[in-house]
Amino acid sequence: MDASGKGLDKKPKSKKSYSLFFKFLSLLSVVRGYNIALIVLAQYLAAIFIFSPDLPLKSIIFNLDLYFIVLATICVIASGYIINNFYDSKKDRINKPIKSKIDSIVSQKVKLQIYFFLNFIGVVFGLLVSWRAALFFAVYIFLIWLYSHKLKKYPLTGLFSASILSILPFFAIFIYYKNFSEVIFIHAAFLFFVLMIRELLKDLENIKGDIVQDYQTIPIKYGEYFTKALITLLVLLTMNPVYFLWGYPEIGMMKYYFYLVGIVFVFFLVFLWKANSKRDYIILHNVIKLVILIGVLSILLIDTSVIIKRIINV
Repeated sequence: MDASGKGLDKKPKSKKSYSLFFKFLSLLSVVRGYNIALIVLAQYLAAIFIFSPDLPLKSIIFNLDLYFIVLATICVIASGYIINNFYDSKKDRINKPIKSKIDSIVSQKVKLQIYFFLNFIGVVFGLLVSWRAALFFAVYIFLIWLYSHKLKKYPLTGLFSASILSILPFFAIFIYYKNFSEVIFIHAAFLFFVLMIRELLKDLENIKGDIVQDYQTIPIKYGEYFTKALITLLVLLTMNPVYFLWGYPEIGMMKYYFYLVGIVFVFFLVFLWKANSKRDYIILHNVIKLVILIGVLSILLIDTSVIIKRIINV
């Protein structure tokens, strides 16, 4: 009690509680929680609208096997970001100084402990589905480590492996539902090319740090002009699946997303060839990330009536 007779119920927060809070935010930054949330959303939307369009909504949302696959994906991707952060800590101090300071709040020792724990429970979640799922995620874990430790340091292996690893989580859902329709492969081709463009833009952003770490990325080995020419080629290749998807009635109103992509890429190429600074490449990188985000949300447009039908017929 104080002199006025009122209880002193409120206590100031301890430094430890603040420390734990900031460590949580730091870890969320390391594992890129926003990317993982987007991947989970994409997996569920793909399962509902692309891989199993005829199944009732209830049977998908409450499917335990799908739930465990998504949990395994979350664990394995989060651990992948941790090990990538571990190997890239020196170059990130140059390329991303602010993010690097936030990430360093959690010690490398703790990060590695969380890395091994996430890998273990990721495989366990896969095992709850089947031994094949567990094997898939175990191989995926190894490939992410191999990419972070070795493959990303070299031009072509770094480019292709990063793009393949980014698209693999969708193949877990793809294999589970065993839907091998042509339109799915065309969607995958489109996403693969877009992811390759994103990786090349990241390399253009991070040239200084990559040089310090002796990474032989495409911009470092072949130059900025060649990298821009390669991105231009990839944009043109991306338009091939876009052209085919325009003619598929199965994608419904999602075709308007691909019309938008065609327009965006015209302006994207103009700005790409004018770009000459890190800031310019960051803007272009953000455009590609926005294209991916809108693409995920536009899956809802494949069949707008299916949402109402499935809610009614849960």
